[in-house]
Amino acid sequence: MFWASYCLAALALVLAWPVPIALSRAKWPARAPFTAMVLWQAIALAGGLSMIGAMLTWGLEPIGDNLISALGGLWNILLARAPATTLGLVHVFALSAALLLSAHLIFTLLLTYYRIRRGRNRHRDMLTLLSSPSATRPATVVINHPTPVAYCLPGGARSVTVLSDGLLEMLSDEELSAVLIHEKAHLSQHHHLLLWAFAAWRAALPWLPTSQLAQQSVNELIEMLADDEALRAVPPETLVRAVAIVGTGAQPEGRLHAEPRGAPLLASPDEQEQLGTVRRLSRLLTPLPPLPAWQRTAALVLSGLLLAVPTALLVAPGML
Repeated sequence: MFWASYCLAALALVLAWPVPIALSRAKWPARAPFTAMVLWQAIALAGGLSMIGAMLTWGLEPIGDNLISALGGLWNILLARAPATTLGLVHVFALSAALLLSAHLIFTLLLTYYRIRRGRNRHRDMLTLLSSPSATRPATVVINHPTPVAYCLPGGARSVTVLSDGLLEMLSDEELSAVLIHEKAHLSQHHHLLLWAFAAWRAALPWLPTSQLAQQSVNELIEMLADDEALRAVPPETLVRAVAIVGTGAQPEGRLHAEPRGAPLLASPDEQEQLGTVRRLSRLLTPLPPLPAWQRTAALVLSGLLLAVPTALLVAPGML
């Protein structure tokens, strides 16, 4: 297991820095947002598994040549059935670090879920006071506000789509239909679960710049997926106008142009939201051909390998 710990550490470093940066700057995810979303999830899971696995295999190296036998040996040491002298100080430190990191990631995941759930409940209570149900659209409420606003609030059977008076006044019926399909796609495709997972990753590892890059990229990808769902029902120009109105808060004048510009590696939330809107409009105004099937397959296979390799290195190093 000695060499496996080095391989896992190297994989963790690669997945923590160069790979996420390269993927966040790549152009192809806009052509295959679902495939890119799967790849981002694989990178996050494999990166966490590699970090924990590197420390775990290093700490267990003196008492076993694979995870199962090593854990059995560690259990015997804890029960005083075997001498603890086989573990040096560095191995105890590595095992403690692996345990603490695992506990930290799980605790942050649960804490993020609790905070999100509490925030949604408060938001739902506020909507009960400040909104009124739509007379013509089920599971939709309207708030009295001049700014064009549209978003969904997940909650299982209590999920609702929130619209503002300002939005209803600015949009045509067809544009409003595009917005509703877009928001309902977020709910039906359970995008809130992805946002929760990547928000937890960023909260757990705020010192890791790529955790923010991943969250930003996933936010854009789920918007693209919802846009693609809306495009099945409305013409592209209709969706473009709806996105422009919601994103800018005003009626677009003349012909729309959206040129994506370079952005800082780690932009502020407002800058990232504006840049995301520009990229969405650019994607809708200048449609790109879908990613070839073989490239999508290659990305999915790579996602599977990212999960299989650290698992094999951790459980049975001799397999590789």
